Amino acid sequence: MKPDDHRTLRETLGAYALDQLDEHERLRIDAHLSGCADCRSELQELSPVVRALTLVDVAHVSDSEQVSVPPDLGDAVVRRVRAGQNRRRWQSPRWAAAAVIALLCGAGIGWAAHPDAPVPGPFEEVQVATSIPAIHASAGLVPHTWGVEIKLTASGFEAGTSYRVVVVDDTGARTAAGEFIGTGAAEMRCNLNSSVLRADAGGFRVLGPRGQIVLTADF
Repeated sequence: MKPDDHRTLRETLGAYALDQLDEHERLRIDAHLSGCADCRSELQELSPVVRALTLVDVAHVSDSEQVSVPPDLGDAVVRRVRAGQNRRRWQSPRWAAAAVIALLCGAGIGWAAHPDAPVPGPFEEVQVATSIPAIHASAGLVPHTWGVEIKLTASGFEAGTSYRVVVVDDTGARTAAGEFIGTGAAEMRCNLNSSVLRADAGGFRVLGPRGQIVLTADF
């Protein structure tokens, strides 16, 4: 078998594992697997992802109970696959196949397995302010049952510098919401999470490397 043919078959293992191939394609993969230990091993590594799909109880998912999937999920899949192309762990197609399966199905699995759990609340636009002219930012807030999610889009944070984000509650206490690395003039998008509930959250702060506040937002 030519190397290109072998690579094509390996890249089809994700669809094979999900039973998304027609009979002719499936028989072709079956024949290949019978003589290729490497591909059998890769297929076995995909099995846990496929088994997770059995958690979905389709009887509980109706037209009025749609799975809440982030609108940028497709872009996230592409970005992660492209970003991983230069890393050794992505050189094997099994990792790309597993990543695509997990990203496309993961959000839906979690909700459909627990259909009584509330979906995320409505997106709220948040006004931000900064004393650093180079920083241009916008932000939004998504309330969840476990806390709040901050969606920050920005440019102008010093490239390579680490910034810390905290959510301030109505008592003035600060709770960590994650960190990010500045990208300079290039736009970045961050999803930051805190355990502070929406009813208690009063805003968030972005702190620089010396703990100085470089961006503020009040809810």
